[in-house]
Amino acid sequence: MRISRQRLLRTGCLLLFLGWARTDARAQVLIKVNDDVNFKLGVLGQVQADWLDDTATGDTTQNLFIRRARLLFGGQVAKNVTFFIETDAPNLGKTLANGKNINPQVIVQDAYGEFKVSDAFMLDAGLMFVPFSRNSVQTAGSLLPIDYGAYTFSLSGATQSNVGRDTGFQAKGYFLENHLEYRIGAFQGARDARSTRSFRYTGRVQYQFLEPEGTGFFYTGTYLGKKKVLAVGAAFDTQSDYHAWDADVFFDYPYGPGAVTAQLDYNRLDGGDTLLTVPKQNVVLLEVGYFIRDLKLTPVFQFTRRGIVDASTGDETRWSIGANYWWTGHNANVKAAYTRIDPYGLGKQNEFTVQLQFFYF
Repeated sequence: MRISRQRLLRTGCLLLFLGWARTDARAQVLIKVNDDVNFKLGVLGQVQADWLDDTATGDTTQNLFIRRARLLFGGQVAKNVTFFIETDAPNLGKTLANGKNINPQVIVQDAYGEFKVSDAFMLDAGLMFVPFSRNSVQTAGSLLPIDYGAYTFSLSGATQSNVGRDTGFQAKGYFLENHLEYRIGAFQGARDARSTRSFRYTGRVQYQFLEPEGTGFFYTGTYLGKKKVLAVGAAFDTQSDYHAWDADVFFDYPYGPGAVTAQLDYNRLDGGDTLLTVPKQNVVLLEVGYFIRDLKLTPVFQFTRRGIVDASTGDETRWSIGANYWWTGHNANVKAAYTRIDPYGLGKQNEFTVQLQFFYF
């Protein structure tokens, strides 16, 4: 049998690639150039079916769409110099005011590099999550419920951020055998035509009483019983007359035939004279779930409330109850939830959502 030159070339390239690439124990595709240079590839897809019922009008909005379609690219370009880039085409196919969002703009979600001097001092530079609440620094691929809290990124519009992300610099580090973590940064913040506003300054400290969570950039939403974690954090976010504060607790612990996961975040927001569209308000987020190991199942409850200070207009409460089936953990799972939306003075809404996730990084 005669084999063409092109086929031999393709086969040789494939064998070369397979010999060059490897998959490590933590489910990452790693292309290793040498001891100091490597590249990792990943993907996150979340496909949703959603029904939103307006009790005041009796109308129901139905959607079959891709909530997140992300490509992840990370690695190391030199010793102790790493990077992470993530793109997204959010809400692909979802119904918008002018029709179906079938050609969404592909955006750069994250793009930053990290220079590590030691565990006590690392410098991140680029587009990244500002270090505020626990929920706002979690990766979307490991959330306990279907999505973040409804008000977790409510400041993004006023601060001209991209879903909690801003451009700037951040120092972070770890002490006491990685139990104590700090993050503090300067970011671009809200700008105007003059570009003379002060920078946005944000900082966070967290202490982990049980096992340390590691030194990665993103927090995990649930460890599915693989860690014993009790993390208590506090944070601030400020630019000129705008101020925000956060306090949060995260608990993940094996118990009985499974594991308990719980998170409580409290935010105090005040736009002041700098962010006039942000009234003084309190935001609470609570998430609780219990992982049943043998069934690969987690019943989940999420509650969140926004309360405007000295006013009732804008107050809103949301709660949801659902279940997750962890087909292969965070790599592939199915989540379903019923949500009740109760805005003050407006019609209540019922929402039912089913989500299929595939995630690899």
